[in-house]
Amino acid sequence: MKTLFAASAAAILLAQAASAEIRIAHIYGKTGALEAYAAQSHTGLMMGLEYATGGTMEIDGEPIVVIEKDTQLKPDLGKALLAEAYGDDDAQIAVGPVSSGVALAMLPVAEEYERILIVEPAVADSITGENWNRAIFRTGRNSSQDAISNAVALGGEGVTVATLAQDYAFGRDGVAAFREALEGTGASIAHEEYVPTDTTDFTAAAERIFNAMKDLEGEKKLFIIWAGGGNPMGKINAMDPSRFGIEIATGGNILAALTAYKELPGMEGATYYYYEIPDNAVNDWLVEEHFKRFDSPPDFFTAGGMSAGIAVVEAIKKAGGADDTEALITAMEGMEFETPKGTMMFRPEDHQAMQSMYHFRTEVQEGKDYGVPVLVREIGMDEMDIPIRN
Repeated sequence: MKTLFAASAAAILLAQAASAEIRIAHIYGKTGALEAYAAQSHTGLMMGLEYATGGTMEIDGEPIVVIEKDTQLKPDLGKALLAEAYGDDDAQIAVGPVSSGVALAMLPVAEEYERILIVEPAVADSITGENWNRAIFRTGRNSSQDAISNAVALGGEGVTVATLAQDYAFGRDGVAAFREALEGTGASIAHEEYVPTDTTDFTAAAERIFNAMKDLEGEKKLFIIWAGGGNPMGKINAMDPSRFGIEIATGGNILAALTAYKELPGMEGATYYYYEIPDNAVNDWLVEEHFKRFDSPPDFFTAGGMSAGIAVVEAIKKAGGADDTEALITAMEGMEFETPKGTMMFRPEDHQAMQSMYHFRTEVQEGKDYGVPVLVREIGMDEMDIPIRN
């Protein structure tokens, strides 16, 4: 691992002289299966930059320019676009992507160009784990934060869990972290099921899960880890897992996906964000402004994008500019910043943002066409022992 990025004083002075603006590249999957996540992330990023600069979109008199690039969820394209952003567009900092697979392809590019990449919202643990390098920071939650908060919400002595996840980095890292997190709660995993990301027929997978669980005693839960469209929760619920004493459980999601939660009042889990849960000035601003501009509440990944935008501004202010990567790293390691979720802190060891998560219980509420994740309690960053995996 590098201890310092090589950067001569002359090169830094030359870059400062040439740069009359701060160039931020947002490299994300604007098209493809996760485009809803991407749109929210970009809206949030722009609102975060606006909020943190007091509406000026400038830092110390230098205007912020945001360059957008579409990965189309293709790892090779994401890698090439990040190199283009750093090399041709002279972006000092990049933000993105949506997909964990794309993120893993992009990480070495940030190291090669010695420029910061703030990962938002890709989740796989390996991004700030085995594949990490010093140029990588992440405002988004990781698989372990998802897993440990859900283990806190769902685990307990005598509880048996089966998992259903997509067969790629997000799903497999998520289940691995969840399995590890459950060990401390007294619960156990009886079966793991992985399916292709484009699966639409879950009959065979559900039957394997039911067969593994039906004869077990005690409390039984099927925990679903899913990203993008085609969430299987409604289809599996229609197969009546309750006849085997199995309850469906899952973490939080975007508002569109919460429509399936309406069929499961009382379901518990843990979530990264729901706009009515956090109580702080940043979230108040986000909710009010989002309703004004879009006539709708901010969603799951809007909050994440805003957190990344705020982190960018705070880091540049603290470092005294955007051109010196080593100064940015020094500024960001251990940096605390306020977000729609409250305080986040970049852990010095792996640059993962420590943050609160929220234990929820689903309610059906008048006027809302989705199951509302109502706060049971906030799970503070100091309550979750998030492993350092790098």
